[in-house]
Amino acid sequence: MNRRHCAAAAITLACALTVLTAPVQAFAAPEPPPPSAAASRPPSGSEAAKPKKTLEEVRKEIDALYRKAGAATDAYNLAEEKAEKQSGEIVRLARAIVTGQAKIAELRSQAGAQAREQYRSGGLPPGAQLMLSDDPQLFLDGVTRVREGQQAAQGVLGELTRTQQDLETYTQDASINWEKLEASRLKQAETKRKINAQIAAAKKLESQLKKEERARLLKLEQEAEYKQQTAWLSSGALKDINREASAGGKKAVAFATAQIGKPYVWGAEGPRSYDCSGLTSQAWAAAGRPIPRTSQEQWRLLPHIAVKDMRPGDLIIYHGDASHVGMYIGDGAIVHAPRPGRNVTLAGAGSMQILGVVRPDK
Repeated sequence: MNRRHCAAAAITLACALTVLTAPVQAFAAPEPPPPSAAASRPPSGSEAAKPKKTLEEVRKEIDALYRKAGAATDAYNLAEEKAEKQSGEIVRLARAIVTGQAKIAELRSQAGAQAREQYRSGGLPPGAQLMLSDDPQLFLDGVTRVREGQQAAQGVLGELTRTQQDLETYTQDASINWEKLEASRLKQAETKRKINAQIAAAKKLESQLKKEERARLLKLEQEAEYKQQTAWLSSGALKDINREASAGGKKAVAFATAQIGKPYVWGAEGPRSYDCSGLTSQAWAAAGRPIPRTSQEQWRLLPHIAVKDMRPGDLIIYHGDASHVGMYIGDGAIVHAPRPGRNVTLAGAGSMQILGVVRPDK
C-alpha cells in the first residue's frame, strides 16, 4: 500500500471512532413448613442430590457474585479508559497526517516553481546568469543569489523528505493504535458479558426470595457489616485517627456525600448513578484533582497512607484484589456505592476487608 493510501486508511480509521450461569437451586425459608404426607415421603434421587440453602448461604452466594462482578467491572473500566486514550491518539495522528499532506503539497509546489524557473532561464537560475555579466557589482550580487537559491532548494527538498518520513510514521502508528483499539473492544465485550451474567445470577437469587426474606437478607447484610465494623473498632484502629481534611478533601467529601441515595450502576460515573470508583474519581475531579478511574489503578498509582494516618477525603481500598473503594469521611465512616441493587450510602470504614488507604492529594 502506497503512502497516500496508508494515510487515507488511517484517516478513515480515525473517523470510524465516532461509530465506536448456571440455574440456581431453590432455598428454604427461615421457617420450615409444617409436616405433611408429601413431606414424609423420601426425596427422589435428584432432590436428595440438591440440598436446600439457608438464607445466610444465599447471602454469601449473592455477595460472592457481586464481588466477582465488581472485580470484572474494574477491569472493564480500565480497558475502557485505555480505549479512550487510543481513540484520542488515533484522532491526533489523523490530524497530523492531514497537516503533513498539506505541507507536502506546498513543498512540492515550491520545488516545482524552482524547476520551472530554471527551465525558462535555459537551465540556469537568474543568479547564475548575472554571474556572466561584465559588471563586477552584478557579478557579486549573482554569487550571493546563487548561494541563496541553492540553500533554498536544498531546504525545500530536505523538508519535503522529512515530512514524507513523518507522514509514513504517523500512518504506521495510526494503524497500530487501531489494532490495539479493536483488541481492547473485543476484550471489553467479553468482560461486559461476564459482568452481566454474574449480576443476572445474583438478581435471580434475590428474585426467588419472598418479600419478608428479602427484608431478612438486607438485615443479614447489615449484621455482617456491623460485626466487621465492631471488630475493627475494637482493635483500636480508630484511636489515633483524628486528622482534619485538606481543602481538596473537604470538597471531595462534599461532592461524594451529595450523591447519597443515587443508584449503583456498573461502569457509571454520574451524574445520575455511579459505581464505586466512578464515585471516588468524580468526587476528586470535582475537587480539582483528577485521579485514576478504577479502584485497582487508584491503589496502584496513588500514594499509600497508614490507616492510623488517614483523614477525610482519603480513599480506602477493599478486598485482596482492590476491587472496591470507598471515601473516608471521618468518625470511622465511609461513603461508597456498594453494588447493583443498592444506592450510594454511608457505611462503617471497617465493615469490609481493608486492603489499604491512598491519598489523592498528598
